[in-house]
Amino acid sequence: MHYEKAGPPMSNRPTSSTVAQAAGVAQSTVSRALRGDPRVREDTRRLIEATAERLGYRPSWADLAPAVRPTRAKSIGVVASDLTNPFFPSLLNPVHDELQLMGYRFVLFAERTDLPTGQEALLSLLNSSIDGVLITTATLDSHLGAALAERDLPIVLLNRYVDGMDVDRVTADNHHGGETAARHLLELGHRTIGVIRGPANTSTSRDRHAGVLAGFAGSGVTIEEREGPYSHQSGYQNARELLRLPDPPSALLCGNDIIAFGAIDAVKSLGLDVPGDVSVLGFDDVPMASWEVFQLTTVHQPLSEMARTAARLLVERIEHDGDIGAGRERLFATSLVRRSTTQRHVGSQV
Repeated sequence: MHYEKAGPPMSNRPTSSTVAQAAGVAQSTVSRALRGDPRVREDTRRLIEATAERLGYRPSWADLAPAVRPTRAKSIGVVASDLTNPFFPSLLNPVHDELQLMGYRFVLFAERTDLPTGQEALLSLLNSSIDGVLITTATLDSHLGAALAERDLPIVLLNRYVDGMDVDRVTADNHHGGETAARHLLELGHRTIGVIRGPANTSTSRDRHAGVLAGFAGSGVTIEEREGPYSHQSGYQNARELLRLPDPPSALLCGNDIIAFGAIDAVKSLGLDVPGDVSVLGFDDVPMASWEVFQLTTVHQPLSEMARTAARLLVERIEHDGDIGAGRERLFATSLVRRSTTQRHVGSQV
């Protein structure tokens, strides 16, 4: 929510959730009452207005002239980050198509997660002309979702989620996917394995890593771990470092497909063969993973179906004025897609 510079710190300011809790009503009812929705009973409206005044709560749009106060614009803000990453088109294209079918406009916002002021700049763009926001890049330490929720904007988290944030979310079963990947390498007889994780401040990396550790539990394998961004460079640099260890891994388990592509390049840069010398396994199953030049063994998540589901959940919440209740979760199954970058470890007796 937008506030004047004067006044108490943002963390102490009342929000629509604060008013809803104090008045004993749903947050969506607060939003409708303060916008003058005739469906709100008069006694409920008076209670909410009195509670808001007592707490000092003022909606971000309250100072706007009546002619420019928010009306439904049939526009959805979609937040993404690294648009050079082929993962994001796999999500954004079906989101765009599904929103178009439902009569909504797709407005893309690129979040600068590499800058300290990136989220503040983004918040200034997500104004009253947007009916709802679909976030694909949420981090565990991000305040973007909470700040948008204070603006009474319907939100859906796609791909990643934030602990304790009561909004709709659509994710894959990353824990199961990580466990499946680990067990695949065990079945192939690998006993010294390099794990290149994604960034620790994402739910995807955290949950995949927890699954990987569960899959390796009790196996007696040696694991060497590295962490970095979901990027080709991270895969390349960390893989080269791992493969130069005195006892290098015979397999590299990567946090996503882009890291895996970098790891494949690293293996080849050292004069080694994939999978003859080193097996490489990714996660996501982006379209590039099936290209003949890669034929990457990876963990599949149904990105298109997830994206379309997220778009439908968001439009449903918008058109019901947010009055649907608590945040809904849609969890999609993951599965191993075996291609040509993994094989049985030479010399294994398994």
